[in-house]
Order: sequence, then C-alpha cells, then structure tokens
Amino acid sequence: MSTATLSSPTAATLDVVVRDRSLQGQAVAVLALAAADGSALPAFTAGAHVDLHLPGGLVRPYSLCSDPADTQTYRLGVLKDPASRGGSVAVHAALQAGTRLTISAPRNHFPLDERAPHSVLVGGGIGITPMLAMAHRLHALGASFELHYCARSRAQAAFLDELAQVPWADRVTLHFDEAEEPGGADKLLPAAVVKAAPAGSHLYVCGPAGFMDWVMAEAASAGLAAPQIHREYFSAPVVAADNPNQAFDVVAQRSGKTVHVAPTESLLSALQRIGIEVPVSCEQGVCGTCACTVLEGEPDHRDAYLTDEERAANDQIMVCCSRSRSARLVLDL
Repeated sequence: MSTATLSSPTAATLDVVVRDRSLQGQAVAVLALAAADGSALPAFTAGAHVDLHLPGGLVRPYSLCSDPADTQTYRLGVLKDPASRGGSVAVHAALQAGTRLTISAPRNHFPLDERAPHSVLVGGGIGITPMLAMAHRLHALGASFELHYCARSRAQAAFLDELAQVPWADRVTLHFDEAEEPGGADKLLPAAVVKAAPAGSHLYVCGPAGFMDWVMAEAASAGLAAPQIHREYFSAPVVAADNPNQAFDVVAQRSGKTVHVAPTESLLSALQRIGIEVPVSCEQGVCGTCACTVLEGEPDHRDAYLTDEERAANDQIMVCCSRSRSARLVLDL
C-alpha cells in the first residue's frame, strides 16, 4: 500500500486535508485528517503527536487520538484555550472540512511500554487524547489496562459517545468534578487506583500541569517507582521568582559562531539572530523538537520534557525555553 508523499518544506512533512470536523464538549474541535492524495498515512505509535503548520507561521504539536492501526486517518482533539498563544484559536478558526494544510510526520516522545503487565491511563480534560490511542493499542494487543477520564462536567467532556461504543468501554471510568453529573464516578483517587493495580503496573498521565503533578505525587506515595510513571505536559512549569534570568554566552561549535544572550532575550532568539535555525514547535519546552546537544556548560533547564535523570546528565537542552547557569554554554550547532 502506498503512503502519503513527504513534501516541502522539509522531508518530514505531509500534505493533508481535513476530511471531517466536529465540535465536542464545549470547545473541543475533533479533526480527522487524511492524505491529500488519498494514499495511506505513515504509521504511528500510541502516544505520538504531529505538528500542525497553521496560518501566520504558527507550528503547534497535538496528540494523535486515533487507533494506531488506522493508516487512512489521523484524528486530533484541540481545545480552544482562552490562554492560547494563537495555536488553538487558529485551529478552531481556520481548519474546516476541506481545508488543506501541512503537518509533520508523527513523532513520539510519550511512548507506551507494551511489556507492562497492566497500564493505568489517566487523562485530565484534553489530556484524554493520547490515552485514546494508547487504549486502542492495548486492546489490540490483548493487554490489561484501565482508562480514567477526568473532566469538570459531562457538558465539557469530548469523546463521550465513542467511549461508550468502543470494544473496550468496560475499561473506562469517567470522573466529573460536578458530583451530580450522571454517569461519572467519584473523584479520581490516584493512590487507591495504583494500590489496586497489579504489581508492575505503569501509569500514564496527561492534562493540566497541576492535575498531573497531583496524580504523579499520589502514585509515587502509593509506591509506584519513577520508571513506571510516564507523563506528557502541555506547557512548561512557571519559572520560580528566585531563578531570575542571567546573561550568558553561547558557542555554536560546528558553526563557529558565538552570541551573547541578554537577560531579556531567549536562547532561541539569540541563535536565530546569528543565523542559526533550530527546529521548533511548541515553544514551551514540552515537545522535545528543539533539543540540542550540550558540549560544555551547565544548562538552566526550564522545560517539561526532560526527565530528572536527563536533566542531571546536562548533555541536552531545549533551546526554546531553557537558559544557562554557567557564563558560557557550548552547543553542538
């Protein structure tokens, strides 16, 4: 079977068309994307995302929520965020049925460990999207799993109709903050869920940062080891007031260029100023697209992508949001 042609501007992009669009919940645009030439799309693994190239030059990552076995359609769910930096607003305004656009090929920074004896999937709000793909995959494998979907209310939740009809509907538990909502269980108790899960279970969580931090802390307190806890943030943590921006110099070793980064300037913009282009997508330190190798110096990690172990290694940096603790930082650029 043929696959969608990779096209300009880079070899990692796809030409697609919006085959279907629906509004679910109160503000979630659910999009079905297909190859513009009608061919099959590249296969993806559960937890993957694609970058949408939007009007105005915006590039934003969104998780794939469709069945990984389906190579004809990529499905996305995009919440219209009041605090949007333009991405979700552009999706809701510009992407209608029939709209053609460019997307990246799928990339996965939130992979599923298919060897786990049991998987606990927890989606908060729009964080349900990667969990849907994971649930489809686990069901296809005949693997043991459970899915917890947490939302403020039934009216705000997307994907409810299909969750009631999927062949693994008995693995789904809905949790609504508003107690009177029909069909919703009591508030999620992550520690209790982890303790009730089989030994060796893995936890996957996605959603608002505060929600995720709470779920992961509860899971850790219940005895789940760090390698068994997997997360994907939508935005990077807020920089603490006691960690102000400092000026520093960056050496791009392969390019033979050096640039001074002022306290009011980002590392990314400083590199662009001297003609060094680094691929970016989220621009918030959550997707890993702009990762660069550190050859010398100590990064000031401000991303939500690297693990604690990866940060301690000090051998990579997300240039869209992070800075330097040392006066000089040497990058393999």
